[in-house]
Amino acid sequence: MQTSFSFVQVFSTSWEMFSVLFVLVGMGQISNYVAAFVLGTEILGKSIRIIFCTLGVCIFYAFGYMLLPLAAYFLRDWRTLLLALTLPGLLCIPLWWVIPESPRWLISQGRFQEAEAIIRKAAKMNGITAPDVILDPIEMQDLNSQKQQAYTILDLVKTQNIRTVTIMSVILWMIISVGYFGLSLDTPNLHGDIYVNCFLSAVTEVPAYIISWLLLRNFPRRYSMAAALFLGGCVLLFIQLVPAHIRALSILLVMLGKFGITSAFSMVYVYTAELYPTVVRNMGVGASSMASRLGSILSPYFAYLGAYDRFLPYILMGSLTVLSGILTLFLPESYGMPLPDTTEQMLTVKGLKYRPACNSTRVSSDEEENPVILKSTAF
Repeated sequence: MQTSFSFVQVFSTSWEMFSVLFVLVGMGQISNYVAAFVLGTEILGKSIRIIFCTLGVCIFYAFGYMLLPLAAYFLRDWRTLLLALTLPGLLCIPLWWVIPESPRWLISQGRFQEAEAIIRKAAKMNGITAPDVILDPIEMQDLNSQKQQAYTILDLVKTQNIRTVTIMSVILWMIISVGYFGLSLDTPNLHGDIYVNCFLSAVTEVPAYIISWLLLRNFPRRYSMAAALFLGGCVLLFIQLVPAHIRALSILLVMLGKFGITSAFSMVYVYTAELYPTVVRNMGVGASSMASRLGSILSPYFAYLGAYDRFLPYILMGSLTVLSGILTLFLPESYGMPLPDTTEQMLTVKGLKYRPACNSTRVSSDEEENPVILKSTAF
């Protein structure tokens, strides 16, 4: 959807046609991004998952971001530029035959044979001898005897705990998105060449993603995200104190603020995916990502406020970013915990009373965070 409508967009004959096609391209792009992120989160073991979510997904996002101003500098015609940015989408077609389905999702849907086949194939590729019994027959019999429940978007607000997580995630993603895209769109308003500023804004994201990987690997999620958000927000609030003639310092502070917010944006994907159970994880991350799109819709208006007051956008974005850092501290901690598979296994939001269901099962973190019915094979 993303690539096809981008090709059609090259031949737009009016601004209205271009805009409608851009909506369809955007729908395909964000759906593609979220689905790929969730698939990688579920199919990879915990030792690889953090690297995939930060150095894998996000750094290549930054590389694409850096290519954008370079391509725009040499390709000034918008049709040629759009065509050049669309062609790489064709590289996704062969992935249909390369990337397997998520075993976690297959198991949640009762498709045990397909899940076991994927696990055995992964074990063979990794040089691991798979056990004779991968899926526990007793667990399979219990799951087969139960009617497979169809989950909808309403399940994100069905119980108090998951409803609170959803509301807090939606607010958090929206505020982070306002700061991230607001600063990205504000780069042309900075002093200097717009192409260079855009490139520097993209380069800033590389160390931000590396730092987010190190934080996610070694420190609790809540404190890591809160620290990144406090850094980004406080720096943006400090910009108004910089004298107007010290332009280099202002640009440095903007990039430092972008650094903190970008780190938080990278970590919030991982954090949200770890909070939601397998049965609704794709919908949970998708709903949060949709909220971030609302934030990105609002972000240009924050940048436009600079026409009335040069510091007003930074004051607003900085204040909201600090508030989002405070909100993060109320989310449950998922560091070192296995991925939940059912809503009963979800971690509890601080302050909520929670009594786990008697049949809910948890596994220790040294079991590679695979579901309880998976034995020893890990990806």
